[in-house]
This record gives sequence, C-alpha cells and structure tokens, in this order.
Amino acid sequence: MTDVDLDAEQYDKNREAGEILAQVRNEAADRVEVGASHLEIAEWAEERIRELGGEPAFPVNISIDEEAAHATPGVDDETTFGEDMVNLDIGVHVDGWLADTAVTVDLSGNPELAEASEAALEAALDTVEAGVETGEIGAVIEETIDGYGFNPVVNLTGHGLGHWQQHTPPNIPNRAVDQGIELEAGDVVAIEPFATDGGGKVREGSEEEIFALESEGSVRNRAARQALNQITEEFKTLPFATRWLDVRRPEMALRRLKQQDILHGYPVLKEQAGCLVSQKEHTIIVTEDGCEVTTRL
Repeated sequence: MTDVDLDAEQYDKNREAGEILAQVRNEAADRVEVGASHLEIAEWAEERIRELGGEPAFPVNISIDEEAAHATPGVDDETTFGEDMVNLDIGVHVDGWLADTAVTVDLSGNPELAEASEAALEAALDTVEAGVETGEIGAVIEETIDGYGFNPVVNLTGHGLGHWQQHTPPNIPNRAVDQGIELEAGDVVAIEPFATDGGGKVREGSEEEIFALESEGSVRNRAARQALNQITEEFKTLPFATRWLDVRRPEMALRRLKQQDILHGYPVLKEQAGCLVSQKEHTIIVTEDGCEVTTRL
C-alpha cells in the first residue's frame, strides 16, 4: 500500500470516528437533565459508540461546575445531575484513528458562559487554514471569550491527534502566544476553548479515575498482571477508566501498576478559584484554505 493510499485510509477512519462521535455527543447531551445518573449516561454513550462501529478513545468525561477535565464516574457511582454546568468530553477511535469533541450542557442558569466557549470555537475554526500559526488561533479564542466578559483557561490547550495517541503536537493555545507553530494541510487537531468566570487557570484535584499506560513492565501480583494484560491488549496507549477493568479489586491493581511507573493517572482538573468552566471542542482536518470539521453533523 502506498503512502497516498495509507493517508486516504487514515483520513477515512478519522472521518468515520468523527461521524460516530458527533451523533453520540448530541444524543448524550440530550440525556443530561436534573436527576439523571452520571454513570448511566457515561456507560450509555460508551456502548452507543460501539453500536455505531467505533470504540471509546477515552472514558466519557463528565465535568461539573469548576471541573474542567478528567472527571468520569467511578465503579458503582451514584452521582446525579443537579443545577450544574455540565461538560461532556467524548472520544472515538476507529482502528486507532481518533476524533475528540466536547459540549457544555448548562443546567446552572449561566447560558452566556456556555455561549462564550462555543463562540470562541467557531471563531477559531474560521481562522484555521494551512500556514496559520497556533498563536493566532489562541488570540482569536482569547479575544472572543474576553468579549463575553470571561477568561479563557490558559493552562489547558487543544492538541493534535495521532494513531493510538490522544494528545500529540501541536498544542492549540486558548490565548495569544508569540511562539506559535504553523499548521499544515492534513494536520488532524482538536480545538477546545475553555471559558471561566474565574481567574483562568486550573489545578489538579485529588480524585483520579482515568489512567493510561506509561511504560512496559512486569508485575508479580496476579490481579495487577491481569489488569496489565487487558490494558495492553484493549486500550494500548489510550486512556481508560477504573470501571473498564475486568479484575477483582481494580483499585488495588491500579495502585500497584502506578507504584511501578507502568501507569500514570489523570487527576481531575479544577478551576483553581472554584469558579464555573464551560468547554466546546471539535476535531478538524486542516486544508489549504480552511478546515474540515469531522465532529459536526
């Protein structure tokens, strides 16, 4: 198979992942309402991805209020939605080729904050084309969110998407930066503005339900060894949730694997002043004169 054929097959799979993801995102968002279960919606969305021919690229993120990323329900989680600002961040892969998207569902009565991240994303997409620098995209995002009277979250960025890799260069900043990277036709990137009524930075919390393979290794503990076999076979280098593991006492197995630096965790990221965060994200393929949005129906 030639490189041209390989590229065509890759992009077809990127597009297929995006089409599945756009449908699941919209259907999942429609299910978010006061009283609904976090765990039921996450598991429904992950299974719906499989029904449509894809696989989850990472656990469904359900971030509430000041949470910005990496929050997913734990095993037997009984949390339900209240009058919250809800960010759904969902990923799909087809044979390791990824799409990534996010949407805010506002149950908190702060529609302008949700609108700010959405408007920033649309303005960023209008800016994208081959040759544009990532710093220019960040400037447009920052200017748009500022126009709504809010702040961008400056220590979170968009990112490239690789084969079996959720985060690759280039980073797409959510503010103006001088040292940008020039986008090229064919780049597959996720642009994801975060807006907040706080100061614009997130910090790591103590909760951790998402993990990914860090390095190869061996363990003597049976449960940890079983978990590692499942991780390397099913998830490879992509993030996974504690609740996805088919072993007894998965938390103990994960702790052993982390202690040996075989896995790393993703702590929940929270706005450091405890203020609300909204998010909107699409995956795109950069073209000579614009971009193709793979996660838009």
